[in-house]
Amino acid sequence: MSEKTAGQSIEETAGGRRRAIKTLGGIALASLLPAPWVRAASTVKIGYVSPQTGPLAVFAEPDAYTLAQVKRALAGGLRIGGQNYAVEIIYKDSQSNSNRAAEVTADLILKDKVDIVVAASTPETTNPVADQCELNGVPCVTNDTPWQPHFFGRGGDPKKGFEWTYHFFWGLEDIIGVYANLWEQIPTSKTVGALWPNDSDGNAWGDGKMGFPPVLQKKGFKLVDKGRYQSPSDNFSTYLNEFKKSGVDIVTGVVPPPDFANFWSQAGQQGFRPKIVTVAKASEFPAAIEAFGDRAAGLSVEVWWSPAHPFRSSLTGQSSAQLAADYTKASGRQWTMPLAFKHALFEVAVDALKRAEGKNPAAIRNAIRQTNLPTMVGPVNFRTGPVPNISKTPLVGGQWTRKGKNLELVIVENSQAPMVPVQGKLVPIA
Repeated sequence: MSEKTAGQSIEETAGGRRRAIKTLGGIALASLLPAPWVRAASTVKIGYVSPQTGPLAVFAEPDAYTLAQVKRALAGGLRIGGQNYAVEIIYKDSQSNSNRAAEVTADLILKDKVDIVVAASTPETTNPVADQCELNGVPCVTNDTPWQPHFFGRGGDPKKGFEWTYHFFWGLEDIIGVYANLWEQIPTSKTVGALWPNDSDGNAWGDGKMGFPPVLQKKGFKLVDKGRYQSPSDNFSTYLNEFKKSGVDIVTGVVPPPDFANFWSQAGQQGFRPKIVTVAKASEFPAAIEAFGDRAAGLSVEVWWSPAHPFRSSLTGQSSAQLAADYTKASGRQWTMPLAFKHALFEVAVDALKRAEGKNPAAIRNAIRQTNLPTMVGPVNFRTGPVPNISKTPLVGGQWTRKGKNLELVIVENSQAPMVPVQGKLVPIA
């Protein structure tokens, strides 16, 4: 596949997603959520920020489905502090841009007067959203950013934490453990080529103290790191030449789908054939994987959630397998990892609102702080650490495997989360 074709495929896929959620983007879901028969003296407003457009739009693919589920679950409103409230959700597009994420969050707080904000999908979204909420004293729940880029990337102090903002996801220690144990499954040169962009994720993952380099060195891997690249990028020749010269058998990174499409296309053109490619962001989603064609088979990635995860929703009662199947039935698409985390955002928000002693910000914040909830992505408890305001979720590793016409993500590594069953073994890329 040429660079142009790969890029076009991803843009066409993203365009389809944008059309699918266009009717929801940027509108208040008052017309959807509070059923007309709900007798409520007032309304509780939830602000939701997501990258509906731009290079991270693949993260927002499940949004329309998730919001429809929330509509059904909250059709009767919520009882908060002894009073009934209708529910209104105001949905904003970050456009995959941190400045825009901050702007729309400020609008939610200052113009729409939301009571709580939820957001997900990489530091480009979660960090500016949380910062605006912290600045304005508004309760906020986020996920889908490793906790270190989220907490430390916002200047978090482990001795104090934050006042208004809470986050649940796995950490760099988990993904490093998953990747390293994954790579030990087959013989390689143990030489790893790094693709880390010059952004919050890339700088955290490549950090010489808290990121991949020190752990890989301890485990006997040699790291070939040409430094951070500027995203978006359409030319990876320098990296490919260095990887080939250094005998790289393993490629890793945290790369937006369009960038990886360019890299992987150029790798094929230039005859670079690693045994293992484990790249976050780019190879997490069926919609992005489809654009790589036959070259997608064998790619591996961390798995935050799958139908095999042994968890249930506190909001709908669905199992992981049931949520995935229902999503496929409703959308015609394969399950995708953000599906469960978008769902869990509303699980945590709704649970906190139900337990709050009132609708005022402090009461909602106090309820979030005391969260101890089984969710679709595992237990969420903000008192468990590893630093204040953070709850960790489990992480495993998977490989895209051809099964008939489809590529399916098979769990092949569970050292960090043994409660999730392994479904196969890692095999080298053909």
